[in-house]
Amino acid sequence: MNMVNNLYICLLAAGLMAPGGGLFPVYAEEGSITAFRGQAKFQLQTLYAGGRQPNVVVAMDGTVLATFVPDAALQVRRSEDGGKTWGDPIILGKYKHLFSGGGVTVDETSGDIFMFAEKYEWPRTPPPPTIYRSKDHGKTWQVQETVIHPAKNGDRPTMHMAEHGITLRHGKHKGRLLRPARFYGPADTRKYLPTMYNTAIYSDDGGNSWQTSGRFPELGTGEGTVAELSDGRIYYNSRRHGDPPGAKYNPCLRWEAWSDDGGATWKDSAVCAILPDGARKSIGAGSGCMAGLVRLPVKGRDILLYSNCDSQGGDRKDVSVWASFDGAKTWPIKRRVYKGPSAYSSLAAGRQGTSSEGWIYIQLEGGPRHRYQGSQLARFNLSWLLQGEKTGDGKPSLDE
Repeated sequence: MNMVNNLYICLLAAGLMAPGGGLFPVYAEEGSITAFRGQAKFQLQTLYAGGRQPNVVVAMDGTVLATFVPDAALQVRRSEDGGKTWGDPIILGKYKHLFSGGGVTVDETSGDIFMFAEKYEWPRTPPPPTIYRSKDHGKTWQVQETVIHPAKNGDRPTMHMAEHGITLRHGKHKGRLLRPARFYGPADTRKYLPTMYNTAIYSDDGGNSWQTSGRFPELGTGEGTVAELSDGRIYYNSRRHGDPPGAKYNPCLRWEAWSDDGGATWKDSAVCAILPDGARKSIGAGSGCMAGLVRLPVKGRDILLYSNCDSQGGDRKDVSVWASFDGAKTWPIKRRVYKGPSAYSSLAAGRQGTSSEGWIYIQLEGGPRHRYQGSQLARFNLSWLLQGEKTGDGKPSLDE
């Protein structure tokens, strides 16, 4: 028995075993940019008919998971061949009005996957979420009892729609789970939009309990995205959901902020001069649109991808992807992914040594007739993206 215990301790210390005994790398490996290069590749397919609220993530074994909410039911489809083919939808929960998803988080320590769902009854603030947990790469799911502690000021966050969460890979908070969240206030109505704000929740015990971060520095924000840079800083990119009275900044551009304490607090907010927040002449001033964000798992590099509508008019359409090669300082290249009506989107990157390696995934709302007609899933590589349009904001740098 002592020999077994000693072996377990050695494997745990070496990062070859997760707490609880799972034989996973404690942290996902980052590789060369070469995997995302080669001949340009792009493929597009329809995943869901009708519905809203896309998320896409890649499990530790390379299984691609695409979540969506058609017919007021939170559903997930799985692909075990890198996104080429997909299994039938798995229904996690259904509600008479709407079951809101978003913020799907892969724990890169254990391999577990967390799904957050809320019974959305507009305009009332959503009740506490239901959290589903999968221990087999999304094949089966169980409801998990958990605690989400309120912020220090007493505000309780809502999980209603956001980009997926992340596992921190660098610095003293390595292994922490971090997921965007938001605070609604008394109700989800336009009256209160200027007082709402983004926040985040984080877990240091494998998702059993969660703390709420300090608030995003700017009011009127919601539906956030987060990415960790190679130096351990966290980049927060936020939708402009409703600008406070008297705001003088461009209502069609995104907010940014940073954290240097693992997502516990946020600072240094600024308007990103290049990234659009939905249609330029937006649906209601400052309304914005949920976006996708992912950092490519390239060792020592901070290549970020961002997705949103790229429309000069007032309609949500033409979801596109922008790339930054310097950790969000500049965004020199963009390329349209879907031509036509389209709205919310989510981004994910493939994992080294699996069928997903080298692929970039985007799931978006859209269809030929209407932006909420269903879900489209595209997969492509960096070579395809680099054939896009130059924005004039810096230059791509692909040096190893």
